[in-house]
Amino acid sequence: MTVIDDTRAKRNVAVLVTAQAFLGSQMPMYFVVGGLAGQQLSPNVCLATLPISMIVFGSMTTAPWLSTVMQRFGRRAGFVAGAFGGMTGAALCAYALTIQSFMTFLLGSYLIGIYMCSQGFFRFAATDTASDAFRPKAISYVMAGGLISAIIGPQLVGFLTGANGDATMMRFFPVYLAAIALNAVGMVLFAFLNIPKPPVPAMDAPKGRSRMELLKTPRIAVAVICGMVSYALMNLVMTSTPLAVVGCGYDIVDASHVVTGHVLAMYAPSFFTGHLIAKFGVEKILGLGIAILAGAGVVALQGVELNNFYIALILLGIGWNFGFIGATSMLAGAHEPHERGRMQGLNDLLVFGGVTFASLSSGGLMNCSGGNPVEGWAAVNIAMIPFLVLAGGSLIWLMLRQRSARV
Repeated sequence: MTVIDDTRAKRNVAVLVTAQAFLGSQMPMYFVVGGLAGQQLSPNVCLATLPISMIVFGSMTTAPWLSTVMQRFGRRAGFVAGAFGGMTGAALCAYALTIQSFMTFLLGSYLIGIYMCSQGFFRFAATDTASDAFRPKAISYVMAGGLISAIIGPQLVGFLTGANGDATMMRFFPVYLAAIALNAVGMVLFAFLNIPKPPVPAMDAPKGRSRMELLKTPRIAVAVICGMVSYALMNLVMTSTPLAVVGCGYDIVDASHVVTGHVLAMYAPSFFTGHLIAKFGVEKILGLGIAILAGAGVVALQGVELNNFYIALILLGIGWNFGFIGATSMLAGAHEPHERGRMQGLNDLLVFGGVTFASLSSGGLMNCSGGNPVEGWAAVNIAMIPFLVLAGGSLIWLMLRQRSARV
């Protein structure tokens, strides 16, 4: 029996935590300025959040081929490719602002999605050299790196735009230059990863289940559904938040602070989410996450005071943390090592497919479903209901199925 060396796993986790902290800070930056820049560049306000949707769409379409790259050439190659894509995309977006081209801005946003996709694999990479006991904690620690990104990203936006009296879209130009630098830092960090390349399978090695067979596995199906709903609803609401905050009379700095609170809440629980999963079971933590997401929607519907935005977005972040880490932990233990590349790529394709749909819907709901920002914000939060029912129902079904199997 092979003994997994958790010393190496902890060293890899340290690198991934640092990468999550610095490279990850660009994502909240894009979520703060992407919709606002899109609102000024787009020919129709209903398309304001389309640049954010293109980031997510880029991530979704990257997942299948990037997981194959990692399976063949190793995690480091995939992560460097992601950082290069993010750097190129940020440069293209900066150029688009100077020529006021919405289409160029969308293309740059799509390339940024390559980085977003690679960041999604950080949590899986943390488990590659980890023992079964350390796996949930490894995932949690990597996600906890987002605490630093929650401070760096939105505060950079506030610093770079708050002191700028320019009301044109060019006030967002320095934000994209900062993102280029963050990706460059990431390329250096990945040199310190020590994750061996997956061995080339022998001719007689087990091929594993097909994608359809994997999805028909109840535990995998529920993990994918819960991960997809948790991420999609978080994206649905967060994408519209800067538009709602500014539309309700506050400024960009206020929006940045709200997003900071949200991203802190996304990652702060990660210090103990893995311990909670180990103690109470992944199903209970998943259920708690779904319930907290519902609570976020309830608070958001109570009003548009700044405190409502803060509380709703903090609850949204906590709910996402429990839901997404819980789903990732459930999925990681539901497939074999030789199925890793196939399953993880398929999972992120489906998860970010749902997130793309949510992101596309967000701008339309916010800007075009009501007569004012208050009504649009209400529509965004009401749209959460059917997806919460789907995730909660699938989890209850799995728990009842497991209980009956034990009897």
